[in-house]
Amino acid sequence: MHPATAPPTDAPGDLLAGVTSGLLDATVAHLQRLIRFETVNPPGNEAPAIAYVADVLRREGLEPAVLESAPGRANLVCRITGNGHQGPLLLASHVDVVEVERASWRRDPFGGEMADGCVWGRGAVDMKGKLAMDLAAMTLLARSRRRPDRDVVLAVVADEEAGCRFGSRWLAENHPEMIRASVCLNEVGGFSLSLLGVRYYPIQVAEKGVCWLRLTFRGVPGHGSVPKPDSAPVKLARAIARLGETRLPVHVTPEATRFIESLAEHQPLPVGLALRGLTMPYLTSPVLDYGIRDAQQRQGMEAILRNTVSPTVVRAGNKTNVIPGVATVELDGRTLPGQTLEDLVREVRAVVGDEFEVEILENLDPVVTSCDTPEYETLCATIRAHDPEGIPVPWLIPGFTDDKFYAALGARCYGFMPLKLPEGMNFQSMFHGHDERVPVEGYRWGIRAYVDGVGRLAYEQI
Repeated sequence: MHPATAPPTDAPGDLLAGVTSGLLDATVAHLQRLIRFETVNPPGNEAPAIAYVADVLRREGLEPAVLESAPGRANLVCRITGNGHQGPLLLASHVDVVEVERASWRRDPFGGEMADGCVWGRGAVDMKGKLAMDLAAMTLLARSRRRPDRDVVLAVVADEEAGCRFGSRWLAENHPEMIRASVCLNEVGGFSLSLLGVRYYPIQVAEKGVCWLRLTFRGVPGHGSVPKPDSAPVKLARAIARLGETRLPVHVTPEATRFIESLAEHQPLPVGLALRGLTMPYLTSPVLDYGIRDAQQRQGMEAILRNTVSPTVVRAGNKTNVIPGVATVELDGRTLPGQTLEDLVREVRAVVGDEFEVEILENLDPVVTSCDTPEYETLCATIRAHDPEGIPVPWLIPGFTDDKFYAALGARCYGFMPLKLPEGMNFQSMFHGHDERVPVEGYRWGIRAYVDGVGRLAYEQI
């Protein structure tokens, strides 16, 4: 890979000045085109989409490196060399997406259609929308007349949705020097969240850990005509029901507390007091049950105050008239900062008992980045510049991202994909849900804010 170097000059490094209507149109068009690559993982098949990204960058005079971790599983790294005044800035995206249930979509999930004021399709939010923004930022950096004050590195990876083995994890293990950075801008942050007329912009500073488990239940097999109350499938069904009905214990972390306190600070007194009650374990459940009416907001709050498990894959038997002797369930477990795999397994056993064998499918630690940094303050200032009424707040996300591996290489990771949403459109419901889409005007607003944020970080405006 031969990094591109912008010619040094004394011209200002204001990337925002280059955000023309033409660039905005081109970025939206890139998003539509990226959605049309069916990169559902598994199997992923990210290589065609990566080739498209590489072509866009090459047209701007950049020289991206494409690295295949396995046939069809391509990753891309592109570096613009700066003056080295600060450590590298990593712009991170993944190009794979989760599966869809086509019959439940109002639009073609891989059509990239523009309709009802939105761009529709799997990946619009998670996370081809951010990738198109990265292309806008790299385009303007390449066209800039001033070398940035730090290297700016774009990493576009495969396999984030299935554990990162062919993407960020593979790069971190095999080519760490290509993606090592001081600061990383990744997905899940910078979108608008309305609460009682106040518009917030959560910026991710932490994410939960991943603990994927397989529980195996055993019983005596037999003929289906003679029911067995302690058969493996019945034991499994009871365990799943208990997990679905039982909340795991509350663990109030500093990261959740800071998010909740930031929300409460800008709410009227009764609401602020109720929100602060979430950080008191004896009040958490009553406030969630009776104080937060919106189900999606309630579920989002719940997930940052407890370890969680979701039953996702169930297997038992293969013949209708045979009671199988073995039944399994896979659990998508997520752990809060400060919690471990052992803590989660102990909490699961407290709910369903000990009558199962447990296999660890994946275990990735939580990631926490300080919000007491110049970079975080720069991102907050960027949001305020583009929405003076907006309030940036630090956020702990329930999911996980490629930050697991970028942080392990030393990066301070922030979720920052600015997006202004209309009232009633819930950002989190778009993740892995039906009818994933982004509002065009809110997305164009976000492109401007994102490019501005990258410019401020790249040109020492911190």
